[in-house]
Amino acid sequence: MALERPPAPTPEARRSWPALLQRARRGDARAFEGILRRHERRVMATAWRLLGRLEDAQDAAQEVFLRLYRHLEKLDPERPLEPWLYRVTVNVCRDLGRRRQRRRDVHQPLDEAAAARLADGDRAADPAAGLEQEGARSFLARALAGLGEKERAAIVLRDLEGLSTREVARILGASEVTVRTHVCRARRKIKALHQRLTPEDRP
Repeated sequence: MALERPPAPTPEARRSWPALLQRARRGDARAFEGILRRHERRVMATAWRLLGRLEDAQDAAQEVFLRLYRHLEKLDPERPLEPWLYRVTVNVCRDLGRRRQRRRDVHQPLDEAAAARLADGDRAADPAAGLEQEGARSFLARALAGLGEKERAAIVLRDLEGLSTREVARILGASEVTVRTHVCRARRKIKALHQRLTPEDRP
């Protein structure tokens, strides 16, 4: 099963980041809104993949961008924002997930309408493609739910977000060997789950 990866930031987006940051630091609300629009879908999608519930993903994204606003003065305009956002998103989701476990909540898949918006935006798709995407999203939610916290974070960042092993290691504060181990275990579990499904149920 191929895992979807988000498009990489465009060169234009990377070049405009320092200017947006400087304007946001001066209190330009439109500049900060521009930063949010550029990154909110990626943060929401990552948070859902880590938490599995729309409500929790929304709470996590809100906290991530609140922390972003509070840390504007500390961010380096010469460095891309994405690694910082990934690191904060993982940390926020880890905290939310642990609080949820104490409440004995369960990992639930995102409702299909919300999943479609996160994965595809508001673009219309043909019915056959829509059914195929729906099946893939359902399987992905089930597969991620069966992983441990560290395995889930590693596979989401490495295979779903398309980051390198080195980038994932820096974000998670782990060694590259540890990241490879978690990713390998996660892939084996996902493959095993896929093989247990009947052909009709496979995405």
